[in-house]
This record gives sequence, structure tokens and C-alpha cells, in this order.
Amino acid sequence: MEWIKSLPALNASLNALAGLFLLNGYRLIRAGRVKAHRRSMLTACAASLLFLTSYLFYHYHAGSTRFVGTGFVRTLYFTILLSHTILAVTVLPLAILSVVNGLRMNVAFHRKISRWTFPIWMYVSVTGVLVYFFLYHWFPSR
Repeated sequence: MEWIKSLPALNASLNALAGLFLLNGYRLIRAGRVKAHRRSMLTACAASLLFLTSYLFYHYHAGSTRFVGTGFVRTLYFTILLSHTILAVTVLPLAILSVVNGLRMNVAFHRKISRWTFPIWMYVSVTGVLVYFFLYHWFPSR
């Protein structure tokens, strides 16, 4: 199962893709394009669900990856990782509430909850990609 080693790159790509669709969805709703916004946000959800499935599969089979950086960069990495992890857990129920209320056209509640969901989800997407680069490109274990 050598192909499992390629999953971290796929996971980072799915995180980045989700972030791009989130930004696009935000741009579309600001332009009043509700149907296009819905498609973009559902695509972001699909990318995030694929990410989560792949991420869990990878860590079930490969375990965890040790960060080998030292000094300030180690503190920076673990600060990013900790905030990423806490907010990733937080964003799941927020995203569900946002999507369900958006699809039901409960616009007032959708807007209210999405004001929190969007920036947290964007942060999680961006920091997920950063964690990947820290672990596999900038400070790879030997």
C-alpha cells in the first residue's frame, strides 16, 4: 500500500480546494448570485468531506508524523497545529448548521451562523495546508 504515502499531498490539495471554493462562494453571495453561491459552498463541503475521509484513512494506516523542526519554528508549528485542530473540530457543527439553514433558505440564521463559520473554515483550510508544508516540505522527517 505504497500509495498511502501520497495521501498527505491529496489532503492538502483538498484543503486548498475547499478554501478556494469558500472564497468563491463568499464572492458570489456578495454579488447576489445565490444559486452559484450554493453550488460553490456545496463543492467546498464535498472537498472537505473527501479531505476528512482521506485524512482519517491515512492516519489509521500510517499513524502520526513527527515534527522535527527545532527552536522558534517548533513553537510556531505547534501553535498553528493546536489552533488548527481546535477550530477544525469546532467548524464541523458550524458548517452543518450553515449548510442546512442555507439549503432551507432560513437566510437570517444562515447569515448569523455563517459570519462565524466562514472565517473559521477558511483558517482551518489555510492552516491545514501550512501544516502539510511544515511536515512534508519545510521540515521533513528523515
